[in-house]
Amino acid sequence: MKQLSDRHSKVVRDSFTMPMADYQRIGLLKQRCIGLGVAIKKSELLRAGLAVLEKLPDESLASEAAAVESVKTGRPPGSKKKKKKKGKKRRKHRNR
Repeated sequence: MKQLSDRHSKVVRDSFTMPMADYQRIGLLKQRCIGLGVAIKKSELLRAGLAVLEKLPDESLASEAAAVESVKTGRPPGSKKKKKKKGKKRRKHRNR
């Protein structure tokens, strides 16, 4: 099997939805790491969690996955990004 984590592998940008409590847990775990002398970014913390999950036996992984709250995907209400209006650019009139 090809190794999934390669130091020089391509990075991917993604977004996802999670309950606020889980999002706050990321901050708490980051602070805990800082207290242990380990500076860590959110993405690094999530990848560390994946590494831990990957090491679990199948039964434990299934149990942990089943315990995760299912949430509706997509953006939360009221978080729509404003679209830039397309149209002709206004020219400034020169005084002659």
